[in-house]
Amino acid sequence: MSVRLDKWLQIARVFKTRSQATKACNAGRVRVNDLIAKAHRALALGDRIEVSFREHGRLLEVRELRDRPLPKDQAMRVFEDLTPPELLRPNTTTRRPARASGLPEREPGQGRPTKRDRRRLDRLRER
Repeated sequence: MSVRLDKWLQIARVFKTRSQATKACNAGRVRVNDLIAKAHRALALGDRIEVSFREHGRLLEVRELRDRPLPKDQAMRVFEDLTPPELLRPNTTTRRPARASGLPEREPGQGRPTKRDRRRLDRLRER
């Protein structure tokens, strides 16, 4: 039995939808056995899948080939997570780095800028 890569990535809940998995494959962010893989690639047991995200990556080994969705608590049985600690998601409690543009940065959760804030930003940007 063989399963398409994009379908397996959705079943393993690496991506929320199959179209997201397909887009990641087409962008070259998914590698199977150290080769860039297309979405239609057939997987086999023991294949190693490396997925690159913006901030982190994941390294998975195929343990089970499924073409039907599983409940969320059982989805992790289709792979073994081999992700080394340096590829894991960074600590999200730290502040984001300052922008290179020199513009002031709003803290997350502060909401939309007020009219006064927007005018100040426009002056800084010289609009």
